[in-house]
Amino acid sequence: MLPELLDSNLFILIISIILIFSILGVQFTARVNAPSLIFFIALGMLFGTGGLDIVNFRDPEIAQLIGMMALVIILFDGGIKTNWGTIRPVAVPAISLATLGVVITSFILGVAAKMLFGLSWPESLLMGALVGSTDAAAVFAMLSGKNITNRLEATLEGESGANDPMAVFLTTTLISFVQLENSGFFRTIGQFFWQMGGGFLIGILIGKLASKALYKIKLDSSGLYPLLAFAFAFLAYSSASLLNASGLLAVYVAAILIGNSGLKQRNSILRFNEGFSWIAQIGMFFILGLFVVPSDLFTLTTVINGLILSIVLMFIARPIASFISVIGMKFNLKEKLFISWAGLRGAVPIVLAIFPMLAGLEHSQLYFNVIFFVVLTSTVLQGTTISLAARKLNLVKPGQSNPIQTMDLLSVGKKELEIVEYKIGRDTQLNGKRIQDIGFPKSTNIILIIRDGETISPHGRLIFQEEDELYVLTPDSERETLEELLKE
Repeated sequence: MLPELLDSNLFILIISIILIFSILGVQFTARVNAPSLIFFIALGMLFGTGGLDIVNFRDPEIAQLIGMMALVIILFDGGIKTNWGTIRPVAVPAISLATLGVVITSFILGVAAKMLFGLSWPESLLMGALVGSTDAAAVFAMLSGKNITNRLEATLEGESGANDPMAVFLTTTLISFVQLENSGFFRTIGQFFWQMGGGFLIGILIGKLASKALYKIKLDSSGLYPLLAFAFAFLAYSSASLLNASGLLAVYVAAILIGNSGLKQRNSILRFNEGFSWIAQIGMFFILGLFVVPSDLFTLTTVINGLILSIVLMFIARPIASFISVIGMKFNLKEKLFISWAGLRGAVPIVLAIFPMLAGLEHSQLYFNVIFFVVLTSTVLQGTTISLAARKLNLVKPGQSNPIQTMDLLSVGKKELEIVEYKIGRDTQLNGKRIQDIGFPKSTNIILIIRDGETISPHGRLIFQEEDELYVLTPDSERETLEELLKE
């Protein structure tokens, strides 16, 4: 018993150290404008077999399970924050990039892989498919707080949230071709339409069910609402996957519906989601880092071929795919160039690179090493220059108001009341107007204004200023009216 207890305590100690270093690493990478996934992966490599050999983990099945669960959490967090009013006008280009763009990117990379590695055509196209999609975690993280124009930000986030199903479909289909187990062209096309259509329909069904449940169910603890929301996210993924539809697409669609409904306890759900999403990212990238053996990854052949494939991806495949995918969709040259450069790769290609291992393919380790190297180089070069590219192309919008946040009052037993937190931006309709001229709902009251770090008592003649932080007490029945007023 004592040795087992000591092993358990040692495991807990290692987990705590990893979390502390990872959280501190987030702050460091934010200051140097680098994607945090690089730090998490490096930490996994350090603790893994090729490093300090503290954690010996090489089980692809468990890694795939952890990776897919983490992707569900990340997609749900991104989808629930997505404003449907913003993403609706760019739904067509986002879907085009997520489908046609992934196919074109995968094909060009497949041709390059054929020339570099001398693999068969199915094997070469498989390598292209593995790295053909952008990554939701990387895109959501790198665009957050960068003040990219709404249209571009919504397009890129919509693409990253919706292109995982296409990448998964291409990967599994090409693996079957490599194994000579393909089921025919027409059946493959039918599977594609069912995966996309079925995932979309199941996402709508679960999303509507979850929206009603989260609005109507009264729970005594506000901490239970985020758990209930995540339960619906996993329900959407598992239901769709068991029906051979796209579980990831179902999660993203359901999350958008939930986030744009009359969601109670929105603030507690969003805050919990943010923390849970960080845990998912840390765990996923750390686990994936454990699979890397630095002595295999940084061989001369892998480095040279990986660099060439990365250059093809960033400067040939992604630009061609982006320009073709948005033809006739009123994007100017600068916007197309930014879309081309913002195609960040991340966890999804690395998770997909585990699929060939599970299938027992001959070149599975080659796939993993090359894809891993491509993701690292793409992330380092593109991820650290996103803000610079946006500024150089004049695609940065003026400072805007923060998203509307709500705080529950369960602690004082007032379940029908919420506090709405709102920060006034330069271009919002409240800026420069007096309180008495706004026309707030009848039972809604401003209870606090913070200006330049000081509290101000609200009164009718007070004129709102940019950067004012408002705290507004409103009943549930008037919250939607208040939010519409603040969004104008």
